[in-house]
Amino acid sequence: MNQNWHYYQVPIKIQFGDKTLLAPKLWLQVREIGLDDEIPPVAELVPPTDPLQERSQGFLIRSLPIIGKQPAISRRNDYLCYVSSQYPHYYIDMRGMPFSEYTSKFSSKTRSTLNRKVRKYAEYCGGNISWKVYKAPGEMLEFFRLARAVSKITYQERLLDEGLPDSDEFRQQMEQLAHQDRVRGFILFYQDKPISYLYCPVTNGVLIYAFLGYDPTYMNFSVGTVLQWLALQHLFEERTFQFFDFTEGQSEHKKLFATHNIQCANVFFLRANMRNRFLLHSQRTVDNISAVIGGKLDQFGLKSKVKKMMRFGI
Repeated sequence: MNQNWHYYQVPIKIQFGDKTLLAPKLWLQVREIGLDDEIPPVAELVPPTDPLQERSQGFLIRSLPIIGKQPAISRRNDYLCYVSSQYPHYYIDMRGMPFSEYTSKFSSKTRSTLNRKVRKYAEYCGGNISWKVYKAPGEMLEFFRLARAVSKITYQERLLDEGLPDSDEFRQQMEQLAHQDRVRGFILFYQDKPISYLYCPVTNGVLIYAFLGYDPTYMNFSVGTVLQWLALQHLFEERTFQFFDFTEGQSEHKKLFATHNIQCANVFFLRANMRNRFLLHSQRTVDNISAVIGGKLDQFGLKSKVKKMMRFGI
């Protein structure tokens, strides 16, 4: 198998909004396209020529740069080609840029808003914000303990099962990355209590926005945004990294802080059997229904309120 492919089980999530209804798993050969790969965008999706492993149901290419809108489901030779998502891939180009130059990308109004949020939280803390950077091998276990305390009460973990992983394997991976100087962790505190965390492993000089979470009790202080701002200031001053990669998916948070974006897609090439057809069309149908209902709620100005109720119970 090509060294760029990783072989593992991938959940095919059937979700209604933020709620996962089913998540059957398929053995797939997976490739992640990084910002450092410099792969040119493609207009036509072509299946890989690599052979399939014995139990493999196909391939998944994440963050593939594309040109134009791609069809959701199509036939490509012996494969079903399924484009599960198409999105702007946001990132920060940090090469040779001081933090002052980075902040100049924001409008004066946005800079004022960000600085006001930092000041507001500082005032709430009594004048000084307590936060910490973690990167050394001896520090990562403390980061893990503090970040897990926050993660377990976030909506990402409660609803999406996407909190900071709570496993020995993940802890060992963090330690290994720390020994290689390939990880940065950030914790924001209120007094001695952790209330927000950001976890960024590093690949080839690229910081990966892997996990961010915050205590919903402090959401009115925009503590996730405050920590992101403080972390970026530190990273720019460190002058070690080329890019800050916000990875797949869209959000106002990523759009706000990014300097660039490229259009990307997550593309499955699956064996064209009945089970895979059923899974893909089931996911597509539920996604379409969810989008229609979301559109109606948005039309009546209720979407953000319903989403907040589902995530935070308010």
